[in-house]
Amino acid sequence: MAQQEVSPLTGIIEEDRVFVDFGEHEGKSILEVSDTLPDYYEFLINEKDRGNCTIRRTKDKSFRLYVNYSLN
Repeated sequence: MAQQEVSPLTGIIEEDRVFVDFGEHEGKSILEVSDTLPDYYEFLINEKDRGNCTIRRTKDKSFRLYVNYSLN
């Protein structure tokens, strides 16, 4: 049985199936972000580690990454 790779950002969901749903990179897959914008990818990982990221499955069965910013 093959071991499934685990993304530091999306977990067991493949990075090419999760899309940024905010900001100037909206619509880009996490895989594309990791390949072309490594600093932004690291920022997203840091936000996930802080508990500020959410991945939701939408009605069209795609996955969207959201970052929740607190104003405090």
